[in-house]
Formats: sequence, structure tokens, C-alpha cells
Amino acid sequence: MRYWHLTLRIFRIIRTLIHYRLDQDLREQHLTLPLLFLRVLFFWQKRCSIALSPAERLRRALIELGPLFVKFGQMLSTRRDLLTPEYANALAELQDKVPPFDAALARQRIEASLEQPIEKLFKSFSELPLASASVAQVHAAELHTGEQVVVKIIRPRIRRQIAEDLRVLHWLAVRVERNHIDGPRLRPREVIRDYEHTLLDELDLRVEAANTSALKRNFDGSDLLYVPQVHWPYVRRNVLVMERIYGVPIGDVAALINAGVDMKELSSRGVQIFFTQVFRDRFFHADMHPGNIFVDVSDPKKPRYIAVDCAIMGSLSERDQLYLAENFVAFFNRDYRRVAELHLQSGWVPEGTSVEAFESAIRANCEPIFGKPLSEISFGAFLLSLFQTARRFNMSVQPQLVLLQKTLFYVEGLGRQLYPELDLWQTAKPYLESWSAERVSPRKVWTSLKRQAPTWLAKLPDLPNQMLSALEQQANRALLASQQLQQQRLQREQQFGRWQQLIGGLLLVGAGVLLPLKWPPLSIAVLAAAGLFLLFDGYRRQK
Repeated sequence: MRYWHLTLRIFRIIRTLIHYRLDQDLREQHLTLPLLFLRVLFFWQKRCSIALSPAERLRRALIELGPLFVKFGQMLSTRRDLLTPEYANALAELQDKVPPFDAALARQRIEASLEQPIEKLFKSFSELPLASASVAQVHAAELHTGEQVVVKIIRPRIRRQIAEDLRVLHWLAVRVERNHIDGPRLRPREVIRDYEHTLLDELDLRVEAANTSALKRNFDGSDLLYVPQVHWPYVRRNVLVMERIYGVPIGDVAALINAGVDMKELSSRGVQIFFTQVFRDRFFHADMHPGNIFVDVSDPKKPRYIAVDCAIMGSLSERDQLYLAENFVAFFNRDYRRVAELHLQSGWVPEGTSVEAFESAIRANCEPIFGKPLSEISFGAFLLSLFQTARRFNMSVQPQLVLLQKTLFYVEGLGRQLYPELDLWQTAKPYLESWSAERVSPRKVWTSLKRQAPTWLAKLPDLPNQMLSALEQQANRALLASQQLQQQRLQREQQFGRWQQLIGGLLLVGAGVLLPLKWPPLSIAVLAAAGLFLLFDGYRRQK
């Protein structure tokens, strides 16, 4: 049954591709033969109007294919350096213009989750959704206390559709890992498992509520980023109620300019928010497409970001955070030798890799981008070049950093829209250097010691027993190693003895063969004696 559902989903994907005439667009990419085969196979499939533009057909196809494909389109919409304006504008509508589900069904799901009628829960509830996205849609409401809130409701039947798409992705990942030359290094199955975990978290609004509260605590009192308040009594798996925010969508550049916003300051603050999340908190918003970011323009000279939809968050271990920070600082200082050494130390590049060769390859990739404004830097070409370098040196993909890579895509896309002349590297460099210096400062070391002291003190009474246990384990390991060594020596002796017996037997047979041939008696006697000696010595070793 599982494989039947998988086959059916692949069938539907191909049918959608044919229906929206995407095979015509792909034929221009030199994929004519397989696409013609599919077109013949699906000869009966009705096709959409030729009057629709290719970009609009792609947008509609992604919506029909479901949330996984919509999210792919959302990421692409921020990459205006990779897309034509027509495609970028069409995909930008995926941010919050997915067709809504019926308001009556929304009311039904709210009442079922919160176990109360709408009238008891809210003073007023808007039937018209504020936004309708791939996984959920949002309605405005007012609590009986007078607070303005938004109500987020998970789409009906969305979990089943996502499960089908995830099976397709797992099926593809297995085949890529088995058959593609870079499969083991790219680890697609591990990447898909991580993405599945992230996506399933997005389907549980209790996780989003917890993430939102954590991010709000991290930026409490900050003039960089505001995060709305969660109303926890109204939080369930399928329903989330939080404070309603008012701001200008980050993608509405014209409105921001008309409001007098300092666009350079706005883009600079966006970079600062990103690096603060990653290198101060190790907890970052990983779904920063334009539909989730707004701007408070009450102070145009110091515009404040507003973040919503914290369903997908990334986190880093201290080890990954440290290596990333040191890599960034080394990049900014153009210390490519240090970058190569860090990759080797972290295990991202196999042991035995030539530091000099890796350093040279990194320099060739990175040197051309420094000193240029963001508008002149093609990160698409840059990442492609880095991928080729990674392939050459067998650098493994780090699944824990995939979300961070996606977030970097979004940050770059937003930077291009807001202030194309922004020098991302020069904006981030002082902040990172300050963070690195702070990390090794006496105050930071002392804070770390104080944090770990209770753990050490709690373990102190057990220290003698742990030392004794460690010594016993070491003695046992030494004894076991000695026994293993003795066993290996005995096995080698026995194997050598078998070879002696074999050679001795051959010498005796040879002596017997030579006897009728009238060879010198002394030669035959020597061969026979050597054979007998090897036979008896081999027998002795076998005991």
C-alpha cells in the first residue's frame, strides 16, 4: 500500500507538470526526449490556457502540488538575481496569497480545538482571512479584554498531503545516495530527515508558540526586532492566538521609501539581527521570507523589524557556532589558510587533505567577492563554485547547517530588495570580531566557569570512585589487549606452522620424485631432511 501511494503521488506530480505546460518550458533546457515521452504517456491530460504566462503557470502548479512545493517557491521568490522579474513577482505572491479554505471550516476547527463556541472565545472574529499560506491561514479577532489578536489555524488534511510528499522525497533521496557520485557526501537521506522533523514541527502550533516566546525573550527590550506576544490559554496543536502587529511588509519597498525609512540602516539592521541570532543566541528564525517580516516605521531613522511565524527555527551547537564564527572572521580577514585549517579541524573535510591545495581553492572562490557591493556579487555563482570545490575535496554536507544556509539565502534576497549597495561583509565584520573577542574575554570565561561550577561540585563526591573505576577499566583494557595480542601471536604461529607442513610435504614428495631419476643422493637426502624438519616443526607450532 505504501508503494502504491508513492507511485500515485509521483503520477500526480507529472500530471500537474503536463497540465500547466511546464514541459514546454523545460524543453528549452535541452530535456526534450524524456519530456516528449511523458507528454505521449499523458496524452489524455487536459492542458491549461496558453494565455497564462509561464511564471503564472509555475505559481499555480506549485500551489496545486502542495506546501512542500510552495515553500520551495517562497525561497526562490527572494532570489531576484537568479530569476527574471516576471518569475520573481509571480512567486512572491506565494508568500500570503495561497487560496484560503472556507471560514466556516476555520470556525469549526477553532471550536473543536479550544472546546468553546467562537462567541465565548472572542468578542469579534473576522470571517475574511488576513493571510492564507501553505500550511495555515490567519484571521483577525478581538478578545473580550479588548486586545486585538490574530488566530492561526492549520489547514485541513494538510498532514496527509505532506506525508505523501515526504515519502516522495525519501524515495528520491535513497536513489540519489545510492546512484549519484556525490550521494554519500551530500547525505540526502539525512538532510530530508532533518527537513521532515522541521516540517512536522511546523504542523504543531504549540511548537511555534514556544519558539515565538523564546525569540521574544532573546530580543526583549531590543530596538532591532519585535516579536508578538503569545496568548497561551488559546494555544493548541491546530490553533494559535497571538498579539496582532501592525507594520509595513518588508517586500513593499515603495511603501518603506514613502514612509521615509533609511533603507541603508534598515538593511544593516537586518544583517545585525541575523548575526545576533546565530552568534549570540544560537537560535535563529529560519523562515525569513518576505511574508513573515514587517517593519515598524514609527521611527524611520531607526526602523524596527517585526517577525512572525516562528514555526521553523534553527539552532546550533556551541562547537558549530564557534567554527562558524572563526570561519567568518577568517573569511573577512582573507585568511584563507585559517579557513582551510578550521575545515580540517572540524572534520568537514577528510583527514589527509592538503591544506595548501584547499587554501588555494578557497582563495580562488572568495577573493573576487570582497570589496564589492552586494548588487555586484552573484551568490548563486559563488555557491556553485564552492560546491565544485567541495566536490573536489570530498567536503561532506552538514545537515545541521542546512537551515542556516537557507536563512542566508533569505537574508541575501532581502538585502538586494532593500539596499542593493549594501556591503554585507563590511557590515558584519565588526560585529563578528567583537563577538569573538567577547567570547575569550576574562568576564566571559568567568561566567562560563560559574555556570559549570555546580555541575563539577555535584560530581566531586563521586570523583574517587570514578578514578578507581577508570583505573580498573584501564587495567582490564590492558589485560584484554594483552590477551588479544597473545591470541593473534598464537594464530600467526599456527598459520606459519601450516605453511611449514605444506612446504615440508612438497619437499618430501619432490625427494621421492627425484629418487628414480638418479639425482645425486646427497641432494635428495638434503631435500628429504628439510622436508622432515619442516613437517615436525610445523606440527610443533600447531599444538
